[in-house]
Amino acid sequence: MAPKKPPSSKKTSEEPEVRVDALAPTFDLATQIYSQLTKGEVPRMRLPLRTKQNIQFQLKDGVWRLGRSAGTRSARKLDGALMLLRTFYLVDFIHEMARDRKTSTLRELYYISEQWKDAKFHSEDESNLLIEDLEVLCTRLREDFRLHPEENGASVIGDLTLEETNRKGLVKKINCRDDVGDGGYALPFNVEKEKIRFKGTNAKFVLAIECGGMVDRLAENGFDEAQDALLVHLKGQPARSTRRFLKRLNEELQLPVVVFTDGDPWSFRIFASVAYGAIKTAHISHYLATPAAEFLGVTASDIENYALPSDSLTDQDTKALHAMQSDPRFGTADWRSEIDLMLKNGKKAEQQSLAKYGLNYVTETYLPEKLGEMGVI
Repeated sequence: MAPKKPPSSKKTSEEPEVRVDALAPTFDLATQIYSQLTKGEVPRMRLPLRTKQNIQFQLKDGVWRLGRSAGTRSARKLDGALMLLRTFYLVDFIHEMARDRKTSTLRELYYISEQWKDAKFHSEDESNLLIEDLEVLCTRLREDFRLHPEENGASVIGDLTLEETNRKGLVKKINCRDDVGDGGYALPFNVEKEKIRFKGTNAKFVLAIECGGMVDRLAENGFDEAQDALLVHLKGQPARSTRRFLKRLNEELQLPVVVFTDGDPWSFRIFASVAYGAIKTAHISHYLATPAAEFLGVTASDIENYALPSDSLTDQDTKALHAMQSDPRFGTADWRSEIDLMLKNGKKAEQQSLAKYGLNYVTETYLPEKLGEMGVI
């Protein structure tokens, strides 16, 4: 049976509510394979290699990008045939969701594949990797394909007014300070303009914060109002929707983005994922990363200068710091100095260690001093 033609760009009542061109590349892919089969050829498709050797850090743009090397996935071998079969089961499932106006979590997709018999996934890692392959092949995001993780993105507290289109198609205007509870405005998995539109803000900058306890402290102390700040809770390693939202705030509202994390190598990598992207998502780093983002702390120098309570580095911490010495994202003189100092002192510290000086110290002393040095306030 030949693949159906993609829908026209003209809107009809039956047309799935997705971005106009979101599904078109999947039709092209299906047409390509169908053409090969009708010619009696072994089905195959080319896709960029997502190996470490084919990922480059582009200093000009400040993000990771895929290189030009590509490989062929062919049905000539059993493993390749299974991957092609899974790919088109996945494409069919995506079109089914678009037709029925449904979405699916990544976990649900894994269980849906139980219906695919021999083509079912044996682990969620397998299904996640195939979705990433489809993103690369079609130059689209998994969100375009109505797939999303279990968790939503960050929470936002501060004077930002936006419009959100809800699941019923109704538009709601929300102020992320006045119209929300103590937890702030929770980002959905889709933060694109068809879902969220910025309507206005009096904020002067964005403070992206790793830990929920620190977000609560700043909100309780009224830091967002006193300093005209938007507080964004990263929830540890930030979700893709969180990173995309930060990029939109920076580019569309011209708001500086400052990242505030714990003082350890894993938290430094959280900053790097916000600013430069990650190797895993190199194919969309230009879409997610905010190269203009700046790191505020906690730094190794802060541990010394503010005499913060600290813990000793573990062997894993030390190995991670040594690896960062050759990571181009940490190639500036300032970062090299901080990494060397942390290795020398063998100490790490949490954001909330600032409470040593009282509950108001972080908002009345530490952050104003650091943000002032950076020229943000």
